[in-house]
Amino acid sequence: MKTLQTTFFLFVFVPLVNSAPPIQQESLPFYEYDTDVTMGSLMQQDYEMQSKDIRKGGTNISLDTSLRLQEDDSNVAPTKDTNLPTCLLCVCLSGSVYCEEIDIEAVPPLPKETAYLYARFNKIKRIAVSDFADITTLRRIDFSGNRIEEIEDGAFSKLLLLEELSLAENRLLKLPALPPKLTTFNANQNRIKSRGIKANAFKKLTNLAYLYLGHNALESVPLNLPESLRILHLQYNNITTITDDTFCKSNNTRYIRSSMDEIRMEGNPILLAKHVNAFSCLRTLPVGTYY
Repeated sequence: MKTLQTTFFLFVFVPLVNSAPPIQQESLPFYEYDTDVTMGSLMQQDYEMQSKDIRKGGTNISLDTSLRLQEDDSNVAPTKDTNLPTCLLCVCLSGSVYCEEIDIEAVPPLPKETAYLYARFNKIKRIAVSDFADITTLRRIDFSGNRIEEIEDGAFSKLLLLEELSLAENRLLKLPALPPKLTTFNANQNRIKSRGIKANAFKKLTNLAYLYLGHNALESVPLNLPESLRILHLQYNNITTITDDTFCKSNNTRYIRSSMDEIRMEGNPILLAKHVNAFSCLRTLPVGTYY
């Protein structure tokens, strides 16, 4: 008796799925105005808008819940331009307030304990003392790309924790008094002349490491630059002369300005080769025109 053998074939259909690459989070640099790679890497900030849990008071809460809590707890007044509370007009997230490209004309009321304010590319024309009178926790402020012409005396005087301040690409004619713990100050692309900077404007800023004053109307290098300074940008001004005491000490031939890594002076009507003694204390010569 013959045995009938039957062979069964099992076909398994596996759908092909094109796996999409992970979404890359957009990274927004704090400064983008003639600063170098060192500055970009130092100041780079992410929006942190991914929907991961945020730890608050030992409890994990979602992003939406965090936003609602900040809206409920901040009790801030409506802004001067709209009837919306600041945290509806802007984005308030974990101590940071993002008010970018929303055409506000004044600094909005900030939630208490705000540490980081990003208000770039708006229509702000003036900064008043009252804008930050009750917000002493600020560590970083970015007003780049506005229309600021006036800053009231003492507007930043109570910000004793402020480390980074950008007023780049505005319409300033003079500098305000700066807070003592500042490490980075950017006033590139304004209309500042030498008479708009007080003689001791930077003298007491013993933590200042990055100073950006390029694309202004300065006729001379600011006086009394602190020893802590590492990067100094003065390119494309109207600087015509420097002295042996501008960067060095004419009465001390052994003095070395050891912290200074970079000075940019290109685009100024000055021949640096005529002032070689002015650079004797520097480890590297300034960038600029020599002949």
